[in-house]
Amino acid sequence: MIRILGRATSINVRKVLWTCAEIGISFEQEDWGTGFESTQTPEFLALNPNAMMPVIQDGDFTLWESNSIIRYLATRYGDTALYPVEARARAKVDQWIDWQASDLNRSWSYAFMSLVRHSPLHQDAQALMAGCAEWSRYMRILDRQLESTGGYVAGDQFSLADIPIGLSVNRWFETPFDRPGLPVVSSYYERLSQRAGFCRYGRNGVP
Repeated sequence: MIRILGRATSINVRKVLWTCAEIGISFEQEDWGTGFESTQTPEFLALNPNAMMPVIQDGDFTLWESNSIIRYLATRYGDTALYPVEARARAKVDQWIDWQASDLNRSWSYAFMSLVRHSPLHQDAQALMAGCAEWSRYMRILDRQLESTGGYVAGDQFSLADIPIGLSVNRWFETPFDRPGLPVVSSYYERLSQRAGFCRYGRNGVP
């Protein structure tokens, strides 16, 4: 039984929950973070000195960093369709996981904080416009990639890369701003919505 520490509303915790659902891993999820148990307690800091969630415990093994966690779970418990063993196929999956974390994630930060979190520190009109434009630029990259594969982000079959990317796509559609039309991304979103794990953890429970 995997122990997952982190509130289920966190996008990074939802990566782990969705991965468990795809693989069929039994888990116990505990709410830690804003509004729940503090990640600043000695108990939590002993597991993750960064005081960030999620953290998992698999027996006597503890791991933090969401992308490291989903790679670990897929390697230990999943099959090669989700996370290939062959070096080049795996590298393609890793490439898009890392792109989501380093590029796409950063591009939507200001717009999300402004329009969804209503942060008073993110209400500059010019910065918001620039943030929305940058987010749209990266989403067009995703649209072209999905058009080239004809199915999913790293190829024609669902893979581990679609979990962080799919959560970011959900955030794109749930953030209230004037988005450009990206028909391939829209089709991808609906395709993901046929998956039970995505409906439960990736699309905020909205079928």
